[in-house]
Amino acid sequence: MTDSKKPRDAGRFAYEGLERALHEKARLGMMTSLMAHPEGLLFGDLKELCTLTDGNLNRHLKVLQEEGLVEIWKGTVGHRSQTLCRMTREGRKRFMEYIEALEAVIADAAAAAKAARSPSNDRSLKGFSLA
Repeated sequence: MTDSKKPRDAGRFAYEGLERALHEKARLGMMTSLMAHPEGLLFGDLKELCTLTDGNLNRHLKVLQEEGLVEIWKGTVGHRSQTLCRMTREGRKRFMEYIEALEAVIADAAAAAKAARSPSNDRSLKGFSLA
């Protein structure tokens, strides 16, 4: 590929800020729920908000805990054992960085969609055929 044919911004759309630990539907919902409840959520409430089974919630909480994004507290209310899930300070910081990366994805996609609708964007496909 000649220099004139190379993409101008190598890695421009790599979105390094999209962490694998956060970029999963269930964990994204869990982190958003915990962000909205800084005091934390009981296991059952988090399970209900994210419509997860006990096993799925446990598995995803373990991933988030191992990454240092959430902390798990055990205690009792009355005579009942309770589990409280709370986002760590580091988890809040990294989640906000993740949200900023998602905002960049959205802005880039919106700009690309707008450019694709532009009449000046009629690129010739001369020399190409549909595969």
